[in-house]
Amino acid sequence: MLPLSVFIIAKNEADRIGATIRAVRDLTDDLVVIDSGSTDGTQAVAEELGARVIFNPWPGYGPQKRFGEDQCRHEWILNLDADEELSPALCEEIKALFANGEPPRQAYGIRIAETYPGEAAPHPLAYRLSPVRLYRKDAGRYSSSLVHDRVDLKPGTSTGTLKGLVHHRSIRSLGDQIAKLNLYTDQLAHDLEVRGVSIPTWRVYFEFPAAFIKAYFGRLHFLRGTYGFLIAMNYAIWRHLRLAKHYEKKRVNALAKANKAKGA
Repeated sequence: MLPLSVFIIAKNEADRIGATIRAVRDLTDDLVVIDSGSTDGTQAVAEELGARVIFNPWPGYGPQKRFGEDQCRHEWILNLDADEELSPALCEEIKALFANGEPPRQAYGIRIAETYPGEAAPHPLAYRLSPVRLYRKDAGRYSSSLVHDRVDLKPGTSTGTLKGLVHHRSIRSLGDQIAKLNLYTDQLAHDLEVRGVSIPTWRVYFEFPAAFIKAYFGRLHFLRGTYGFLIAMNYAIWRHLRLAKHYEKKRVNALAKANKAKGA
């Protein structure tokens, strides 16, 4: 086993978390699942596969991952979501990093590739991100943002990017994706309001077509046929909903303020 802790945040992921855990359980003796109240048996699946399951009510993405960091016993941490699965090549790459002791860098980005329903592996040109997911505790920690889960590294931290892939099976179905994104846009609009951010109203008219072009061409979904077109449409819908809900909140607040002024 590597001197490495792995933590996963989850809620109602019984159908996906098994593959996530099986891919990494030979890497670590400290596998932690932070569950925020699953009702589908996620906890039992994780425990049967050797994970230490800890309940924590949902505080937001960043705070939940910070809580997960605090439960890890080792100095090195690998974070995964419950819909992500390390490829065998990436597992071997991580083992090689620790083969001679301490890895040469303090933090590593990991390539995460979208994997559509029914696909055994990502398309060779699938859209991918490379966020920091493997890092030392003393090099940084997750942002406290309620809606953005990113590791904020200390200045001067030495970073690298691993070559192997994580297979990201985030989509159960198009309908499930829409439901998930609808809830997420509620959180995004609330976050903008809390932070006092105001996005210009004119963007409401252009966000949908601009987001579709970004996803369909920029993220190469056009290479994935009809399903790629539909995924790009869903991406545009959630970008539109984020701004629509933000505009609605601003409008309601402005009307309430105006009515209060009239009453005064």
